[in-house]
Amino acid sequence: MQPVASMTGFARLDGEAEGLAFAWELRSVNNRGLDLRLRLPPGFEGLEPRLRKEIGARLSRGSVTAALTVTRTAGQSRFRINTEALQQILQLVRELDAQIEADPPRMDGLLGLRGVLETVEEIEDPSRREAQESAVWAGFSNALEAMLAMRRSEGVALAAFVQERLDEIASRTAEARQVAALQPETLRRRLREMVAELLEASPALPEERLAQEAALLVHRADATEELDRLQAHAQSARGLLAEGGPVGRRLDFLCQELNREANTLCSKSSDLELTRIGLAIKAAIEQLREQVQNLE
Repeated sequence: MQPVASMTGFARLDGEAEGLAFAWELRSVNNRGLDLRLRLPPGFEGLEPRLRKEIGARLSRGSVTAALTVTRTAGQSRFRINTEALQQILQLVRELDAQIEADPPRMDGLLGLRGVLETVEEIEDPSRREAQESAVWAGFSNALEAMLAMRRSEGVALAAFVQERLDEIASRTAEARQVAALQPETLRRRLREMVAELLEASPALPEERLAQEAALLVHRADATEELDRLQAHAQSARGLLAEGGPVGRRLDFLCQELNREANTLCSKSSDLELTRIGLAIKAAIEQLREQVQNLE
């Protein structure tokens, strides 16, 4: 069985192969679906389809950023000036010089402008390049495994919290059921008193009609169905946790259903104690939903 996992994770891996130093940094945060953002240096863009396929096969939800940085050792690259870009900048300087009094630009300033100084990679041996790419891919695979391990570890803690909240909801529901069992009789007693007062104030009112209205109010205040559904939804949530895997969306839906029943329970309550229990159930559901939204 695949355990539940959090959508939050991080991993960094450094490596070196054939004169190439590289570093992978992977981050994952919450997201409704799977959102991949890849940052690859020039020359490694060809890895993107393979990366997307691998991440998509291992994850179902989360906003994932995978960034690769590479550094070549001396002798593997050289610099050159992009003369076209430099000429365009110098032309702009001459045009501005006629309008603004300013010191002429320094050489180090010009070379520091983006696009003026370029890195040119020397022609590499194909086997050397293949070894570098193989090492970079192996580094990514290890970094992905480390991030997934972190997501699973956090998922264990989240699952324990979710289980605690579900136990609390179940316990509160059982408590509410005991209190709710007394509610119809309480309502009948109050209504009998109200009917007696109304008949005394207005004897023309049919007693049968008042009794029908009283029975209808008692029926509307019956919270048995809401309590049954609260119990069933909590049990379904436990089943999803036991099932494991990417269950976050389904648990989030159950939280919505739990909240709906808790709201109805509170609205039907005519007893202060039952209202107190209903609000406690709502608080537990809100805590549950906050954490469920972190699950994959």
